[in-house]
Amino acid sequence: MTLRIRTISRITGVREATLRAWEKRYGFPRPSRGENGYRMYSRDEVEAVRRVARLVQEGMAISEAIAEVRSHPTQELPPLERISERFWSAVMVLDAEGAQAVLREAAQIIPAETLADGVLLPLLREMTHRLDIAREHLASALVRQTLRNLLHEVEVPVTGPCIVLACPPKDLHEGGLLAMGLKLRRRGWKVVMLGLDTPAEALASAVNGAQADAAALSFVRTRELAEFAAVLAEMREKVPVPLFVGGPGARPHLPAVNAAGAHFADSADELVSAWELLPKRA
Repeated sequence: MTLRIRTISRITGVREATLRAWEKRYGFPRPSRGENGYRMYSRDEVEAVRRVARLVQEGMAISEAIAEVRSHPTQELPPLERISERFWSAVMVLDAEGAQAVLREAAQIIPAETLADGVLLPLLREMTHRLDIAREHLASALVRQTLRNLLHEVEVPVTGPCIVLACPPKDLHEGGLLAMGLKLRRRGWKVVMLGLDTPAEALASAVNGAQADAAALSFVRTRELAEFAAVLAEMREKVPVPLFVGGPGARPHLPAVNAAGAHFADSADELVSAWELLPKRA
């Protein structure tokens, strides 16, 4: 596939005049010429331009950015790193379709849990210090949608318990929760995903409506001990099944988790292990 300079400019965010200037001064990129004399760019060159544009936007000098991309071509990076680089490059120029295509291609060739742990969750963790608000919102929405798709596409028969997953009130980061849901579902659990900013009443209603065996909360937002304990106490009071709690917002408050009668589990494996130790209802 080859593309003309006008198309490359549109999907990378780099002006045509800038691309011509880079080519003249640095010999980058190096398009071929069609019979009509027009510049024609390969897919690899498009990715290279995206990477250079991202590095420049992050503060690197243009000459250094080009040297970096030349010395470490995208196609020579390890597979998971290559996916991440292509994703960041597309997001930095606000190419939503390009970023979505990267994740879609990755989902077709990489096992779901490997993709979640090796690409999607690291992308979510890096966003806040890599991107401005607009780009973070774009990237976060794409990654979370990919996690949802992976969860919904699991075809493993349900052989285990039913669990309701949620984020507590004012907690708006559900990426880790989606990844946990994916892993539990692949282990045969039935997963009811409520997602972000869930009041205690809604969690209790879902638990009762689904006749769930357990519930889990993902605390990401930092809270003072008093606020954390109050939120957890209300959840524990209204939810009639074992309640598991995890996330970076819960780790500093392990005594409060225990005092509320909840169970700390920061991964799907920890949750399954803790579940297996609990006395089961008749």
